[in-house]
Amino acid sequence: MVKKADRPQQVIKAALELAAATHWSSVSLRDIAKASSLSIAELHALYPSKTAILKAYFASIDTSVLSAKFAFDEEDGPRDRLFDVLMRRFDVLAENRDAVTDILKALRRDPVLALCLATDLDSSMRWMLEAAEINTAGPNHCLIVKGLVAVWLATLQAWQHDESEDMSRTMAALDKNLRRAERLISLLPSNRRRRQTAETQQSPSPA
Repeated sequence: MVKKADRPQQVIKAALELAAATHWSSVSLRDIAKASSLSIAELHALYPSKTAILKAYFASIDTSVLSAKFAFDEEDGPRDRLFDVLMRRFDVLAENRDAVTDILKALRRDPVLALCLATDLDSSMRWMLEAAEINTAGPNHCLIVKGLVAVWLATLQAWQHDESEDMSRTMAALDKNLRRAERLISLLPSNRRRRQTAETQQSPSPA
């Protein structure tokens, strides 16, 4: 008998194990209920759809990352902090690598499912920015969040094919993508004005 408080995590765990053993697209809610030792009614009370289970899983990824204690140094810039935060996210994903890889394949074949999860990804990346001590309330916050979504998705492609123990290929891709995003963000009008103002203030006044 699964304790009521443990049921949500038990369902997610069972769903991931099934995805890793077979294919997410072929896993049914009845399969998940059986693997979780729950009735269909009990599963429905927790998660009314497979999409709801995925949303809960990815939300748990956010919680794991946000619960981590990052030891940022004073000299660490925004890119350095984001690198640490996003690599922590990849570390958590790697715990269920086979399942996540299969789910990502299913998302590519199911644009409706991908669209359902897109809003959650935006929210996740906003929280990753906050974890990296980057303000998400500025004038360009929507563009910055979307840019980080693009960085994450591009690096996710490398992660799926990275079989190294230290995820060196993933780290290289993430560093490259963050540097590219950093250059693009510096071109935003508000950032150009801020940089020009700082340069003017640093310039020596005429005698």
